[in-house]
Formats: sequence, C-alpha cells, structure tokens
Amino acid sequence: MEYHNPVLLKETVDGLNIKPDGVYVDVTFGGGGHSREIMKRLGPNGKLFGFDQDEDAQANIIDDERFVLIPENFRFIKRYLRFHGVKEVDGILGDLGVSSHQFDVAERGFSTRFNAALDMRMSKKNDLDAFKVVNEYDEAELKRVLFDYGELKNAGAMANVIVNARRDAAITDGNQLKAVLSRFLPGHKSNKILAQIYQAIRIEVNQEMDVLKEFLVQSLEILKPGGRLSVISYHSLEDRLVKRFMRNGMFEGEPERDFFGNFEVPFKSIEKLIVPTEEEIQINNRARSAKLRVAEKK
Repeated sequence: MEYHNPVLLKETVDGLNIKPDGVYVDVTFGGGGHSREIMKRLGPNGKLFGFDQDEDAQANIIDDERFVLIPENFRFIKRYLRFHGVKEVDGILGDLGVSSHQFDVAERGFSTRFNAALDMRMSKKNDLDAFKVVNEYDEAELKRVLFDYGELKNAGAMANVIVNARRDAAITDGNQLKAVLSRFLPGHKSNKILAQIYQAIRIEVNQEMDVLKEFLVQSLEILKPGGRLSVISYHSLEDRLVKRFMRNGMFEGEPERDFFGNFEVPFKSIEKLIVPTEEEIQINNRARSAKLRVAEKK
C-alpha cells in the first residue's frame, strides 16, 4: 500500500520555483512524494530538509546526502533549521492535514471507516489523545472543540450527551462514540457529520491551528526575499489562516495604512487558488477538498 499519494504534486513543487542550488523545506514529509519531486529539481549543491513528527514517516527517508529528515513538529521549524546552521531558505512546502497512511492504519484512530481506540495523535509522543479529549474535557471545552473545529451547530447538545454518557463508563473507541452521538447522525448525513466530529477532535489533539499559525509566522522570518511558500490545505479553517496570512501577514484584522492609505504586505500572491483537476480527484479521492496557495516573500 502506498504510504501517501501526494496531492497537486507538480503544481505545489512548481510553485516553489526551484533553484538548483537552493535550500528548501518540506514541513510535511510523510511518504516523501513532494520531497522526491523537489530532489529531482535540485542540483548537486542544493539542500532539502524534511520535517515529520510521525515516527512512521522515518521508514520513507531519502538516502541522499542533500536530504535531512528532522523528526519533529514543524511548529519548531526555525529552531531546528538553526540547529542545522540554516537561517534562510529559498522555499517552504506544506501539505497540511492527515496522510493517507494515517487514515489507512486503523489503530491510529483517524478514520471513521474503522473502529479503533480513541487516539488520533500525529506523534505518539503527544500526551494528549482523543480519549482524553472525549473523557476528560469538561462540557464547555468539548463544546468549544466541536463548534470551533468541527463547525457543528449542535456542538452544545453533543457535548452534553458525551458528558452524560461517560458518567456510566468511559468512551474508549470509535463505535462507542458513534453510539453515544447516534441521535445526531441521521442516515443521509451520518458520514459527513461524523467526519466533522473526528476532524474537531483531531485538530484539538494535535493543536493543528496553533501549529499552523506558529509555522506561518516563522516561515516569513526564514524565507529569503523572493523565497516561495507553497501550502495545501484541506478545510476552511486551515485555508482561511493561510489565505489571510499570505494576503497581509496577519491572521485577523488589516495592516496599518500609511499617510497615503497604502499598507505594506510581506508577500505577493503568485497564483490564484489552485485546486485539483477532476482527473486527479478520480485517481485520488482525498484530493477533492485540497486548495493550494502560493506566495512569494517581497
């Protein structure tokens, strides 16, 4: 089974405008699909750093002296690049979300297709897992997670039902969670709503929104002028952050204007929003919600 089928492979790497002797970072190494494409375009003096906190990704390491895999969360990109003597880079690629491998390995607990223990950790070193979110968060915290990250209108009622159910016994696996929330899963919408519930818990477990913000801020600091940022997101929460940051260097509000009403923004957009073709979606169904944005540091 392929570890991960890279989405928008050519478009994402094209967006980096690879210089043969440049220094690049793939912050979501995974199966190494995007990294291998970058390596094809690098010359003998080029360099690529890959980040991946998932221990399973280390099985895919590229045996090439121009490549270094850093087995850490990409929220620490600046720190670990400095450790390797790198202060500036020519391009950064990020393919956000969950890898095909993580979805397909049942015991990781990411997929609604399998019954598995409530885990959902992208790194097994993470103390917080889905079991703790479901069984230890208070009702207000659960409501926040389900509403903010799953965009679920019934978040309050769902949180209440979970809290009441776990008084009798802990909710330990996916099937138990589905049974507890069954009244909110009407037949024709059950898969969609369940996916939103899983997404919400997964984002909380892995602090995905905080990680993304920290990464984007640091990417601006370490990109050279003219350096490219190429990011694929899979849901509106991620895409909103990426879009706003690329547009004006902020996540909320607008930059301050000068006396003439102009404001300085750190990036210029290279492409309009890029989405997969129908052909790619036919081949790889997980590409259907992908959105690629590319920006260049001024």
